Amino acid sequence: MTENKNMKSKFQPTKEGYYGQFGGAFIPELLYPNVKELEDNYLQILESSAFQEEYKDLLQHYVGRPSPLYLAKRLSEKYGATIYLKREDLNHTGAHKVNNTIGQILVAKHLGKTKIIAETGAGQHGVATATVCALMNLECVVFMGETDIKRQAPNVARMKMLGAKVVPATSGSKTLKDATNEAIRYWIQHPETYYLIGSVVGPHPYPDMVARLQAVISEEMKVQLKAQTGNENPDTIIACVGGGSNAAGAFYHYLDDEKVELIAVEAAGLGVDSGESAATSQLGEVGVIHGSKTILMQDEYGQITEPYSISAGLDYPGVGPLHAFLHETKRAQFMNATDKEALDAAFELTQLEGIIPALETAHALAVLPKMNLKKDQVVVINLSGRGDKDLETYINHLED
Repeated sequence: MTENKNMKSKFQPTKEGYYGQFGGAFIPELLYPNVKELEDNYLQILESSAFQEEYKDLLQHYVGRPSPLYLAKRLSEKYGATIYLKREDLNHTGAHKVNNTIGQILVAKHLGKTKIIAETGAGQHGVATATVCALMNLECVVFMGETDIKRQAPNVARMKMLGAKVVPATSGSKTLKDATNEAIRYWIQHPETYYLIGSVVGPHPYPDMVARLQAVISEEMKVQLKAQTGNENPDTIIACVGGGSNAAGAFYHYLDDEKVELIAVEAAGLGVDSGESAATSQLGEVGVIHGSKTILMQDEYGQITEPYSISAGLDYPGVGPLHAFLHETKRAQFMNATDKEALDAAFELTQLEGIIPALETAHALAVLPKMNLKKDQVVVINLSGRGDKDLETYINHLED
């Protein structure tokens, strides 16, 4: 992980953790010491030579980085462009999530923490957290919505095998939002723990810290594109967005280069206007969720409305404050894909390239037919996770 020396402050948070009007730390008084401790120390830890040395060593020898940048020839031929896939699905644990958990577990160790809590939706962050806790011999408790526990059974089994305690969230829609609520309640009651947040959400400094840790994705993309095309900049980068950590990582080193088109793809569920959707940028308004001011889905009374997506990892009513800012400033174009479009895209990639993507990632692939791609256009899709965890859903949608 290196800092982009040319990064302008416009896309970096202020000292108080704001991207424009979004961000901040809206937290109960009881959590203030925890968050303040992290805020006061995270940059010093991340930039220290001791952290950097151990982080890079683990990324290379444990995670398996750099992840390949793969030219998808058959997909490119179909859509008439040059399409590369950044293969985060090939990381240890099967997704981009481990980039962040490896970094944060080292931060937690530097702060002297011995017990880790986390929230998870699709289970990938939970697995990645349980993995690094096993690696570092730390106690791990993962909160997961009861609905997600049922639809992501393989990941639940992995977490338990890794030694984590999985606690079901039984309120609301019993999905990611509710798991996060439960994790925060537990953190208030057990302030000695370290809360390892899985996305670019939550109170400052979490959105910035997670983005910095995921920035290894775009850092590698620059080097790999230069080697393969002679130019470190693509024309377009596409990534799915729930909370938005994989997109933040894929966009990070390109934020100030307006020539690089950034496309964030949200889950439209059964349709943006169906009442069963998670397309936050289209349906949301400014509000506060999980300690951060951002865009979120809410009713006329300001109560958070229940999101829906076939994809557990995108089933979230808000979006990280960086993405809210990218949407407001129009630096990123926000598109969306329905359940059916994502399923179709997943089967298409599987049959064209022999790669089974996660359902979350399939949403990013699903916008290709909606784009007017040109022959010389270089497109990078962040293939954020593999589809093992979604096989039951895919099997249920296989045509006879």
